[in-house]
Amino acid sequence: MKQSLGLVSLIVRDYDEALDFFVGKLGFVLVEDSFIPEQSKRWVVISPPGASESRLLLARASTEDERSRIGDQTGGRVFLFLYTDDFHRDHESYRAKGVIFVRGPKEEPYGTVAVFKDLYGNLWDLLQRREPNGRTQ
Repeated sequence: MKQSLGLVSLIVRDYDEALDFFVGKLGFVLVEDSFIPEQSKRWVVISPPGASESRLLLARASTEDERSRIGDQTGGRVFLFLYTDDFHRDHESYRAKGVIFVRGPKEEPYGTVAVFKDLYGNLWDLLQRREPNGRTQ
């Protein structure tokens, strides 16, 4: 048996502002952007550059309950973990583009990590993982 997570839904206020942040600032790739007339919504899928399986579905909030969760889908905990092959390159690039880091770079046993906020306030780890032998991946 083989299984994988294909999509994780991220509740957003507006498709285009979310695309400006994730594609424009973080460098994600727009995989699909299709209008679904029956539901009067878009199917917007993005992916980190170079990723083959992990993708985000940008889901525009359509009810008051959904809108209340924008930016706080996990009660303030780190929500998503963005792995990178070059922590310092991406950290500097994101900072130069105005991405807000709430915790600066730190060396941990599992790798180099910093925590940033997306445009809605969800917390993300930017992480370059370290192999058990101490080398970075």
